[in-house]
Amino acid sequence: MRTNNLSRAGGPTKTARHGQSNSAKHILVVDEEPDVRLLDIEVLTKSGYKVDTVADGLFALQTLKTDRYDLVIVDQELSTVTGLELVRALRSQKVTLPVILVTGNIQATKLDLNPWLMIQAVLFKPYTVAELIRTVRHALVPVGNAANVQFAPPPNWQSPVCSRWVSAMKI
Repeated sequence: MRTNNLSRAGGPTKTARHGQSNSAKHILVVDEEPDVRLLDIEVLTKSGYKVDTVADGLFALQTLKTDRYDLVIVDQELSTVTGLELVRALRSQKVTLPVILVTGNIQATKLDLNPWLMIQAVLFKPYTVAELIRTVRHALVPVGNAANVQFAPPPNWQSPVCSRWVSAMKI
């Protein structure tokens, strides 16, 4: 890891998992937990993605101003700037970058998911490697064509927790 809280990992691998090419999409992972960042780096780079990580929301905002990314995966529970605050800041700056919000605490009042926030997916902790890859692929589908961005419940919406959340959101 580099001392400026940004770690660069990966780059194009020889082949993407399951024969799918992702053209070395560039992903920023924002999470305070070093173990989560390392796991995400390993899983995503082995799947052919280029991955950078940062440990806090303020540094993520700075990084997003200087580097180009295809996707941001942000934990809701950050200490300096929460995941939703980060997304609000991006959207207020007219940044339409796809976002996956990671959360372990799904309260409808806390997750004020308005359509203008354009959160492509919610990934619930604890998540599996397969859920991470599936959610990333799902979130990257509309990249390159903003007209096709669709708002839908997360792939695991049928779990009891998600069902309550989806009902509250009236999706």
